[in-house]
Amino acid sequence: MTTGVRDNSAFHRFELETDGHTAYAYYQMAPGVITLTHTEVPPALGGRGVGSALVRGVLEAARARGLKVAPKCPFVSAFMGRHPEFNDLLR
Repeated sequence: MTTGVRDNSAFHRFELETDGHTAYAYYQMAPGVITLTHTEVPPALGGRGVGSALVRGVLEAARARGLKVAPKCPFVSAFMGRHPEFNDLLR
């Protein structure tokens, strides 16, 4: 699922389409920092790991771009707490 994560910069969000539905992770950019503000997964995709796959893809994209991450979204904060391999990205 992670490979399908795309940055829709026009809407300031990352997107992951699954089974005809799209999950979103909204962000704000500043020099060298991406602030993740809200994650939204359609009810039809709930409980299937789509939100986690989306956040993982976002964090991998941030790492590839050399960005630090400010997790203002509770879901992203919880994900990062469970996945210390992304701690180096924390602002």
